[in-house]
Amino acid sequence: MSFEELLDKVGGFGPFQLRTMVIMALPRILLPLHFLLPIFLAAVPAHHCALPGAPANLSHQKVWLEAHLPQEPDGTFSSCFRFAHPRALPNTTLGREANSSQDLENEPSVVPCSQGWEYDHSEFSSTIATEWDLVCEQRGLNKLTSTFFFIGVLVGAVIYGYLSDRFGRRWLLLVAYVSSLVLGLLSAASVNYAMFVITRTLTGLALAGFTIIVLPLELEWLDVEHRTVAGVISSIFWTGGVLLLALVGYLIRGWRWLLLVVTLPCVPGILSIWWVPESARWLLTQGRVVEAQRYLLCCAKFNGRPVGEDSLNQEVLNKVATMERVSQRPSYLDLFRTRQLRHISLCCMVMWFGVNFSYYGLTLNLSGLELNVYQTQLVLGAVELPSKFAVYFLVRHVGRRLTEAVMLLSAALTFGMALLISSETKSWITALVVVGKAFSEAAFTTAYLFTSELYPTVLRQTGLGLAALIGRLGGSLAPLAGLLDTVWLLLPKLAYGGIALLAACTVLLLPETKKAQLPETIQDVERKRRKRCRSRTEWDWRQPSMAPCRRSREQKAWLL
Repeated sequence: MSFEELLDKVGGFGPFQLRTMVIMALPRILLPLHFLLPIFLAAVPAHHCALPGAPANLSHQKVWLEAHLPQEPDGTFSSCFRFAHPRALPNTTLGREANSSQDLENEPSVVPCSQGWEYDHSEFSSTIATEWDLVCEQRGLNKLTSTFFFIGVLVGAVIYGYLSDRFGRRWLLLVAYVSSLVLGLLSAASVNYAMFVITRTLTGLALAGFTIIVLPLELEWLDVEHRTVAGVISSIFWTGGVLLLALVGYLIRGWRWLLLVVTLPCVPGILSIWWVPESARWLLTQGRVVEAQRYLLCCAKFNGRPVGEDSLNQEVLNKVATMERVSQRPSYLDLFRTRQLRHISLCCMVMWFGVNFSYYGLTLNLSGLELNVYQTQLVLGAVELPSKFAVYFLVRHVGRRLTEAVMLLSAALTFGMALLISSETKSWITALVVVGKAFSEAAFTTAYLFTSELYPTVLRQTGLGLAALIGRLGGSLAPLAGLLDTVWLLLPKLAYGGIALLAACTVLLLPETKKAQLPETIQDVERKRRKRCRSRTEWDWRQPSMAPCRRSREQKAWLL
């Protein structure tokens, strides 16, 4: 008896699975609250050099600024420079007094701001940029906060992926909750930039547990028929978090209180661990039959299945466990030991890098749009809902592989179209960003489901951890790629679109998993590859998913 048959006996989709999905909704909501928090946390409001002695009379302030600050081509005052000596303005007494020692005909030289900056507090009462002056020459430090955060997520994906395959999903989820709470509170209490960067990096490491544990834990309790709908429904909670962030960011304008509010939901998460079931699949692969029996009987009871201890006695479970038990602990090297696993792992690494790089490159850079930051975040969150429903129908009828490839290709095309549109046409730029966000989110949703179905149970967490590791590398580099606009204004968009296009082409090399049973062991993965190869009398170069099949001597000669 396989585990799929065992799961069918106790109920592959019912109240037990629905309860698990509801409990797992909290970490899914928490993730966007932290991952997209730099949109508000590190926002840079309008600013200019601090000018001591500015007149209190508002009617004279603009004249004062014109005398002390150079202007950009669009008419706005410079954010990073001031005149070395105030210039005189024609027909203004204030201007003539300010420039008594300088000729009108000589334009004053400009110098960097030396006495700090003055910020527009109409949108934000405080951000890390305004508190520690992370603007102008320090602009890169502001971007680095997101980069270090995602580096923490990257490292955490490796750690949680490995540890959860060794010690189980449930207790590692508790560790993620507790560490996220403690580190989030420390971040909100940061007294300087260095402390903030360190605590946010460690917070990213802690939050990585949610990305690695939640989806596989849900999938390992679901039958094949309901995996797709459950995956899409669960991902809607991410969208709920995106919309909630827009509301919370609008209501709370100070970065410390905002960080505190998005961290405190970890408290009910810690309490919810009591009702989180351990994966029976994982327990059986580890030979822990008694614990697996307890959870399976609990599942049958919740789902109203008339299954007693006699039907799930230890003898039956031992036979299932024998089929699924592995002889050695999983490691990341196991992902590259066999031909098919090596092929899957390499392709998933490219896919996840492209998905994250394009998604966060689009999401974390909301400047130059027609809407303000709160309206933009609300619209980008709302557009995720139709994209998720589209994914639900596409993965069921078209398949996982083609859906992922088309969504990445479409995201790349939106970046390409943005290259052809003038930055002055803000309405068109805004429309392209919204459409691109829909495609990027659809690619993200499909990637989680697709990757979880490609790896066997014994390596699922490890494989997803490796994919998430590479994905977070893309996420960490995305904010830094935005700095390439100093080299060429269009270079960031070209980078985001090009990487998305490369990922779309790579996805076509992966096998389809639509309506396929989850593989339990490494041997199951290799067996499926051999079965696909035997299903054809000769290798077809036009089928990308057949690439791992062994080619005959005649086929190699024909290709050459």
